[in-house]
Amino acid sequence: MRLPQKPRAALAYLVLIVPSALIVLGFLWLFITSFSTRTEGLRSLGWTLRNWSFLWESPFGPQYPSIWWVTLNTLVMSLVMTLIVVVVSSMTAYALSRMKFTGRKSFLSLTLILHAFPSVTLLIPIYFVLIWVSKIPVIGRGVPLLGGLGYNTIGGVALVMVAFQLPFGIWVMKGFFDNISWDMERSALIDGASRFRVWWQIMMPNIKPGIAALSIFSFITAWNAYLIPLTFTAGRAGKSAVLSLYLQNFISESVMTEWNAVAAVGLFQLIPVVIFFLFTQQVLLNIYGGGKKGGV
Repeated sequence: MRLPQKPRAALAYLVLIVPSALIVLGFLWLFITSFSTRTEGLRSLGWTLRNWSFLWESPFGPQYPSIWWVTLNTLVMSLVMTLIVVVVSSMTAYALSRMKFTGRKSFLSLTLILHAFPSVTLLIPIYFVLIWVSKIPVIGRGVPLLGGLGYNTIGGVALVMVAFQLPFGIWVMKGFFDNISWDMERSALIDGASRFRVWWQIMMPNIKPGIAALSIFSFITAWNAYLIPLTFTAGRAGKSAVLSLYLQNFISESVMTEWNAVAAVGLFQLIPVVIFFLFTQQVLLNIYGGGKKGGV
């Protein structure tokens, strides 16, 4: 027996509202706690800005990098990873979607296997590879802004994360390319356009929702990364530290953890993610604006 339309709509809204309310309560608690001396549930027992003192002074001493240096490291790593993943994934996915070549199906299967492969099992081999890369002049330690592409550098961590993210990115982008009609592409190829020009000027503008979706996912993955930066940098006090490692400094087994300060740093870490999402959500919502369905 089917429910009438209004009760069904009310039930659908209820299913959406309940989990959304729990998420909102979590963020509300985080916000209140970050500005409080103590809390009881969602009630503050005293307001203070002391929890945010990490913005203008180092809470762990001069040997630790400042929050702004750590934020710059995290931002550079996230942007580099996002850019490389989007460009390489879209080029590879276009070739897999539109071209027929020997080993295409095997490559697709291997990509799926790599995506399912637990990344933690590759940490030790990658560690030795990065140590070897560190010994290469210029590339290992002399790349501006990234520090290099070897061990204990932002560039090295970004490259490792790119390698783990590419299989997922290729599959996501291939799905968008598969749903684009061949009509515009065939017309451009007949007119003498190269494959690169077709990919850049015709296909890429038609998969903006896919680019936005992959960019958001890649950026958030890099911004919140913990295990890979912890494994391939010198630690929480190093010049290559990122925000997730900086946050770990507030949690200690030897002294009492200041959860109000942890909430403040956690809220600070959320701000760029929210800003990034606000700038890309419109493209993401226009999910059906990226070409006609079809493809062969």
